[in-house]
Amino acid sequence: MRKVMIANRSEIAVRVLHACAERGIGTVAVYADSDAESPHVHLADEAYALEGDSPAETYLNIDKLIDIAQRSGATDVHPGYGFLAESADFARAVAGAGLTWIGPSPETIEALGDKIRAREIATSAGAPLAPGTDGPLADAHEARAFAEEHGLPIIIKAAHGGGGRGMRVVKDIADVESAFESAAREAQGAFGRSECFVERFLEKPRHVEAQVVADSHGGVVVVGTRDCSLQRRNQKLVEEAPAPFLSDEQRTEIERASAAIFREAGYVNAGTVEFLVASDGLISFLEVNTRIQVEHPVTEETYGVDLVGLQLDVAAGGRLPFEEAPRAQRHSLEFRINAEDPGRGFLPAGGTISGITVPTGPGIRWDAGVVAGSTVAGDFDSLLGKLIVTGATRDAALARARRALAELTVSGVSTTLPFHRAVLDQEDFTNSPFAIYTTWIEEVLTPSLEPDGGYAAPRYADNTLFGDQDTGSRGSVTAGVEVDGRLTRVRFPADALSALGRGLAEGLGGVRFSPDDAAQGASSSGTDASEVEVSASLNGSLVRWEVEDGETVDEGQTLATLEAMKTEMPLESPAAGVFRRGSITPGEKIAAGTVMGVVGNAG
Repeated sequence: MRKVMIANRSEIAVRVLHACAERGIGTVAVYADSDAESPHVHLADEAYALEGDSPAETYLNIDKLIDIAQRSGATDVHPGYGFLAESADFARAVAGAGLTWIGPSPETIEALGDKIRAREIATSAGAPLAPGTDGPLADAHEARAFAEEHGLPIIIKAAHGGGGRGMRVVKDIADVESAFESAAREAQGAFGRSECFVERFLEKPRHVEAQVVADSHGGVVVVGTRDCSLQRRNQKLVEEAPAPFLSDEQRTEIERASAAIFREAGYVNAGTVEFLVASDGLISFLEVNTRIQVEHPVTEETYGVDLVGLQLDVAAGGRLPFEEAPRAQRHSLEFRINAEDPGRGFLPAGGTISGITVPTGPGIRWDAGVVAGSTVAGDFDSLLGKLIVTGATRDAALARARRALAELTVSGVSTTLPFHRAVLDQEDFTNSPFAIYTTWIEEVLTPSLEPDGGYAAPRYADNTLFGDQDTGSRGSVTAGVEVDGRLTRVRFPADALSALGRGLAEGLGGVRFSPDDAAQGASSSGTDASEVEVSASLNGSLVRWEVEDGETVDEGQTLATLEAMKTEMPLESPAAGVFRRGSITPGEKIAAGTVMGVVGNAG
């Protein structure tokens, strides 16, 4: 009997739970405090509290995860994507506890997760590569030296990361040092290691990847290609399979190199090899993701495979069900629905989802980690769900996607839906082979996007935090109660729970929601008509102040760096003058609208 603990949350946890249920495998969920009412918690056979809210306290805490796996009697651990999915230390800890790791070996993760060693493996496999440093750089000065020697643009990458975290593209020599330091900070926060290296950045490249699955019996199969060029801040928003606009020679080279890299690395389980394809046709190896990808559904729909199911089967010692690569049967597109406002520069937007309307019909799939009533916190990734649309051809899939996106609604928080609807009206995306590239969204489309009308200002939740109305028993509410760290469902009289919720509401969250509270410390003399308030535009936390209290600043100058949903964002001055900081300290949580300080006259 197998029992799989999913060391993750939200949409990917739900996806793994579904695959396990179809195979009759028992499941164990884990959850942060803010995820106690999330769908993955209630779909699992068992659920255990991680007792905390930050990533470091919860989904990045190896000791807690191993303890729960052992207490629950789990036999396997599936890491999902993100968090510890590409952590060799976690994989070793799982094996050391006598459990099966559903993924490649710790040695393989270590080799391919280190971007320097991955380049060496790719070179041995004969994969094409762009110029880059031979190892992690000691400091930002070395990054500048590389840029001066090899020219701009360059890309700074976390040596032990992925998914766009710890990555900065630099086109101006004056920005190299600050970009390097920012990438290192983000890498440290996301992966626990800050080392970075540098490569030449290909101008206006497409992002193309190959899905590969390998078993422990020597079988290696490339399950087609995907195009993931529509990105913002180096993170994907739209993916499709198979990758369009590739020549037969390009497709053959990408698939050949990918299989060779897997064999060279001794890889077992599912993974993805990523490449950049320049407009002149040049292909350059990017990295290997040693986990399931967010965009795996487009491959599943196009090639008729169950990638997560294959992960489970291969981890149990099974052979791949095919000797030759399956052929593409249809065309599929995935649209990531994130809690971000594209009309405000894709600012993360927390709040409570008040409603979701999901389209139906042939070729429509909805993979989500939230439901109506879910609270979107700022501690974790902004992904809410994925709309996957499939058609017989790319044109058929695009037509179906327009209809599906028109019907899909998410209310209560801002989402990327306006972007997705807009991009399907762009000739660059629908018909132009070389128009789309990895920074096309920022450079071409973003200026034309309107703010999302679904935005809701953050607020404290009421008793809906504790459970939904139980339709089977009038006047009662079913709520999750932790007993010795394990979630148990208990029915309460609705009035009693409502009173309890009201009594606790003001003590929940640890987030400052009142702009007035923050403004009290903004200036010792108070705010007058000559002063301009500087307010946070997102829910998150203060990383650091960039200017001193009382410093003279220019309009547009960065005053502070904020972090939300794993992304750093600058807080810019709305005017020129003297900036007087509020009482907020680095590391403190804030909400959209929090007054961070004021800009006024020197006198």
